[in-house]
Amino acid sequence: MVRLIASLVGAAFVLVLGIALFGSVSGAITDPAAPTAESEYHHHPKELDIASNGVFGRFDRRQLQRGFQVYKEVCAACHSLRLVAFRDLQKIGYTEPEVKAIASQWVIEQPSINPETGEPATRKNIPSDRFPSPFANEVAARAANNNALPPDLSLMTKARHDGGAYVHSLLTGYQAQPAKLLQEFPDAKTPEGLHYNPYFANLNIAMPPPLTSDGQVTYADGTKPTVDQMSTDVSAFLTWTAEPNLEARHAAGFASIIFILIFCGLAWGAYQNVWRDVKH
Repeated sequence: MVRLIASLVGAAFVLVLGIALFGSVSGAITDPAAPTAESEYHHHPKELDIASNGVFGRFDRRQLQRGFQVYKEVCAACHSLRLVAFRDLQKIGYTEPEVKAIASQWVIEQPSINPETGEPATRKNIPSDRFPSPFANEVAARAANNNALPPDLSLMTKARHDGGAYVHSLLTGYQAQPAKLLQEFPDAKTPEGLHYNPYFANLNIAMPPPLTSDGQVTYADGTKPTVDQMSTDVSAFLTWTAEPNLEARHAAGFASIIFILIFCGLAWGAYQNVWRDVKH
């Protein structure tokens, strides 16, 4: 009797779910949601060709250093890299003395405590320190950025779909709001203090265009610093900060594949040897 009641309850539950699903599907077909400015004018990120792309991808150290220079001179004023230490820069080609110099000369110092008075203080960065935040706390960050909170960039390319391509498209995608958009969606005018960017989820972003002209950064290696080049380089650098062990992971993957192929070959040879005298 208990089994019968349980079966009936289960069947009723499935029936209700089926009716709800049918109603949702039929409603979506017969009465689709009205189009929005976001759905009509949001753009998919453009393809980005950097050395770390693909299963054979490897980091271009010179490009990573250029990207770090863009971060240092442009992005670091608002965005932190709280998961990256100064000494990690040795992995992208900087020497130990260079890293020490970068750390000690970094504009933002490490929060500390004065041992004599117990008062809050700051000290010079050392290689083992992580990159300090440009703001003391979230309140200070919002106060300096029109109530918008600049995100940490350590894992940005892992946190956003299309990773580095998204960052590059966002940095190069600022433009005037299309007149056609305002004709179709009069209420979608970009609010005061925001900036139109079709690669941002809701089309309007609080961050002003950070890269506005060619030559904004002077590269030490002589590469021409166009806006597109600077955007590409900093996207490559943030790809590295999000996955610094990418090359090791690729190497481990290839080693595993080679091992499996050799193992399969040996297993097949052993099979043939053991059963060579047996007629099938």
